[in-house]
This record gives sequence, C-alpha cells and structure tokens, in this order.
Amino acid sequence: MEEMERMKGLPVLPCACASLRRASRAITQAYDRELRPLGLNTAQFTLLQVMRLAGEMTQGQLGEFLALDITTLSRTLRPLENEGWLECSTGSDRRERYWRITSAGRKVFERSTPAWERAQAELSARVGEKRLKAMLGEMAVIAGAPRTRPTVTRARRGAGI
Repeated sequence: MEEMERMKGLPVLPCACASLRRASRAITQAYDRELRPLGLNTAQFTLLQVMRLAGEMTQGQLGEFLALDITTLSRTLRPLENEGWLECSTGSDRRERYWRITSAGRKVFERSTPAWERAQAELSARVGEKRLKAMLGEMAVIAGAPRTRPTVTRARRGAGI
C-alpha cells in the first residue's frame, strides 16, 4: 500500500470531486494488487460481491446501485458473463435484462474474498478501523447526495432582501 503511505502527506484539495477521485484511484490500486493474481480487478470483484448479496437485479438497478452508466456497466459485465460467472436473462419487456451470479461466480467470489479481506485489513491498519467505518458510512451518504438535489429557492427580482 505504497500509495496509502504517500497519501499521508498529500495536500487537501478544495474540490470534493478531485479529492474523492484521488482517494478512489489510490485505494483501487491497492485492492487491484491483491486481486490481480486471481485474475480479477476491483470492479469485477465488486460486481460479484453485489450480485452475491442481491441475488438478481436488472441492469438498470445494478447501474443505479453502483452509480454506473449503462455503457460502463455493460463493458464490466461482459467479461464476467463470458467467464460464466454471471448470467443474464431477458424480462417480459425484451429491453429488460436480469443479472445473477452463477455457481462458478460464487466459487470465484469465495476464492477471491481472502485477497479482498487482505486489502481491506491493510487499509484499516493504515487509516484506523474507526475512521474506515466512518468513511464507509459517509461514502454512502456522499454517493447518494447528487441524486437527491435540494430545491433551491431563488429570490424574485425586485423582492429586496
């Protein structure tokens, strides 16, 4: 986790987006290092993890849950389907696609979970368990914030202050 070590001394960025993307890249690199020997990357592991927990989801639900656009999600799903780790079926509306994890996908997930746990433990050791738990809660709030825009009331012209 060299990246995490270097992050300690990084300056605070004034932009929330830039700060979150920088943290995401550093953390993704650390998780990818653990998962790569198993032939997986973080995005693929995350999809297997979500599908294992969710059971079955439409592609739209999955995209919404992961905050991914359909094109990016399709590009990430295809290799997992080609490996036989996820399977897709069409709903009553032919445009609706339902995804679920296969038994082979469950095995890959179970086999790769220790690598994910190592990356998670390393991050926890570097930032502290309490901070990591708080961060996970905050990230859920932050990820949902752009989807729930507050209503901004503008003062009418000439209304005075």
